[in-house]
Amino acid sequence: MFQPQWEAMSREKLEAVQVERLNAVLSKVHERVPLYRSRFDESGVRPQVATLDDVTSLPFTVKDDLRSQYPYGMFAVPRRDIVRVHASSGTTGQITVVGYTRTDIDNWADLMARTFASAGATPDDVVQVAYGYGLFTGGLGAHYGSERLGALTVPISGGNTKRQVQVLQDFGTTILACTPSYSLLLAETAEEMGVDITSLPLRAGVFGAEPWSENMRTQIEQKLSITAIDIYGLSEVLGPGVASECSEQHGLHVNEDHFLIEIVDPETLRPVEDGTYGEVVFTTLTKEGIPVIRYRTRDISRIIPGECPCGRVFRRMERVSGRTDDMLIIRGVNVFPSQIEQVLTGIEGVAPHYQVILGRKGSMDTVEVHVEVAPDTEFDEIRELEEMQRRVRSEIESALAVSIGVRLVEPRSIERSEGKARRVIDQRGDA
Repeated sequence: MFQPQWEAMSREKLEAVQVERLNAVLSKVHERVPLYRSRFDESGVRPQVATLDDVTSLPFTVKDDLRSQYPYGMFAVPRRDIVRVHASSGTTGQITVVGYTRTDIDNWADLMARTFASAGATPDDVVQVAYGYGLFTGGLGAHYGSERLGALTVPISGGNTKRQVQVLQDFGTTILACTPSYSLLLAETAEEMGVDITSLPLRAGVFGAEPWSENMRTQIEQKLSITAIDIYGLSEVLGPGVASECSEQHGLHVNEDHFLIEIVDPETLRPVEDGTYGEVVFTTLTKEGIPVIRYRTRDISRIIPGECPCGRVFRRMERVSGRTDDMLIIRGVNVFPSQIEQVLTGIEGVAPHYQVILGRKGSMDTVEVHVEVAPDTEFDEIRELEEMQRRVRSEIESALAVSIGVRLVEPRSIERSEGKARRVIDQRGDA
């Protein structure tokens, strides 16, 4: 543990700290952020709680709230106290801007140092940060955390994949930080370059920024001969460092001294019991620049009951299975792209690269999954290819209880991403 005084503190003490910090942040946003002041006043909510259970009386925050206050309307400190801003990609609308004070940056570095320590990193490691730098929070968040831990940090950013492989070799990288899909592209590229990536000193990867399945973890670990650790974060709350797996690889420990987590039913918005899936909601407890109260992430997960053998007291959330706004409704069945991935990565003969193509035929929506055939798969006859296609379709139907069209495509024909993988292609507007 990087900060055992916090990560292994007693549950009773942790909850007392949470209540104290929550009340401080509620008073602050009521006083300094017009949006929260009007929300609290309109709903008749007093910006104080007696217990953590009282948080359910507070109003939610959604991404549109941050968009409506673009760019600086959510700042809870004078702008002169903000030392950095980051922003979301804005791919689904107006970008959301988040601001950081010097204390925020220091806390963020500590939390990402915890993340790397959870993956087994030490000051003796060489960390290659292949997340993108810039307004995206991934690159600089990982960078500061690696430096805070004391590791040798290689700020290579994303892209230029052949150079990434060369740096893995030449610099003796031991910890890789990037998206899970990009780690597979690195493995593919290394093979094309004639580099045996499994012979390199690389021993662990810190992967996040997109949902990924347990089967994909297995493939990454086999192809790169590493331990693959899942991490979680989002720019509106902080960036990476909100939660991360430990060496047990069974759930992500939420840094509960900095974030209050809830799981709510996305329809009723009422809390669900531990172990039940729902939408993840976060309240920041220490963020100074832009605190958020009950922020609806749209991510689907659950709290894993019980204690972790690693000794951390922080509760664990299961890896994100999808987002409420990414969910596909196929003939009345709710399907997440990560569920399709889980099926595909368990089938021999296909590669872990796919896209879900949404189309329209007449007045009906259509769904077809394009799946790459593995490069080393050989078919002597067309019927063997057709049989593989039938098998993939059958496996998906069996696992998801819905029939989806499947098309096998040639190796490396699906676009590779140097950042977040683009899994769903919506062509319905083109019909």
